[in-house]
Amino acid sequence: MIPKKILVCTDFSENSVPARVLAIEFARAFQAELLILHVVNTRFFGYPTFADRIPMDLALIQQNIEEGAAEELELLANDSSREVEHVRAFRRSGAPAEEIIKFAEEEGVGLIVMGTHGWTGVRHLILGSTAENVVRMANCPVLTVRVE
Repeated sequence: MIPKKILVCTDFSENSVPARVLAIEFARAFQAELLILHVVNTRFFGYPTFADRIPMDLALIQQNIEEGAAEELELLANDSSREVEHVRAFRRSGAPAEEIIKFAEEEGVGLIVMGTHGWTGVRHLILGSTAENVVRMANCPVLTVRVE
């Protein structure tokens, strides 16, 4: 199976850089479209269905985060388009693993590439692992890139 669309997920951390580099290499090798996705984790802001009840200062913070994410995505897309012919960037809000899975299904993604923090023990129990949840739930192959 050769993927026609490769999704790379980014949280803009250093851990996501090696995953993006690898996704670019795969997209070039397979002549695939590269999709870049960032999910604004709204768990920090409350439930999205209660958006009209979020205090104004929290709503403003969320708006600023989303605008900053859009700017970062544009930079990543422009940078990636130097090496891959077809690049598109997307931003979603919600629970990261769920949004990644939904997005991959909607776009017909053939491969998901994402970094992982490699957390273990109590930190892993408390913070969980988006990559682990995506691996468990995705309907396509998921390549995780661990950075220590």
